[in-house]
Amino acid sequence: MHYTFADNSLSCSPSPPMLVRCHRIDKSLPLPSFATAGSCGFDFYARHDTTVPPGQIALIPSNLIIECPEGYALLITPRSSLPRKTGLTFPHSIGVIDRDYCGPDDEIMLQVHNSTNQPITVERGTRLAQGLFVAVAQPQFAETALTTQTSRGGFGSTGA
Repeated sequence: MHYTFADNSLSCSPSPPMLVRCHRIDKSLPLPSFATAGSCGFDFYARHDTTVPPGQIALIPSNLIIECPEGYALLITPRSSLPRKTGLTFPHSIGVIDRDYCGPDDEIMLQVHNSTNQPITVERGTRLAQGLFVAVAQPQFAETALTTQTSRGGFGSTGA
């Protein structure tokens, strides 16, 4: 990884640049891109209009099939403005796209929950989510006895 400073801006890019293979189902919607040199996530767009009934969960097609490079996973996060602007949230908070989820029928779907009491229509081309590539490892696990003699206290035990 190398860092480039230009015109008082910071960008971070793999060295050499990572090539990601992707397939757009609807070619009239844009390819993934980064809004600024400092952006770490790229946008996902709704492939067609979808109405989400109040209190319900819906899957919205993202128009993309993405082949994650070896050693990486794709995280899908909601755009920060999504709940405020639309009333939609991601019921699972984050989506994980595995490296082998890239077959011809493996369009990435964006799961949303309508937290309002009115139907919400997501229009074709709406930016709903961001994708971030993260390095991952698949370790081998070895079962052992307990690793320490002291417990921390369980869920939320740090008081943070």
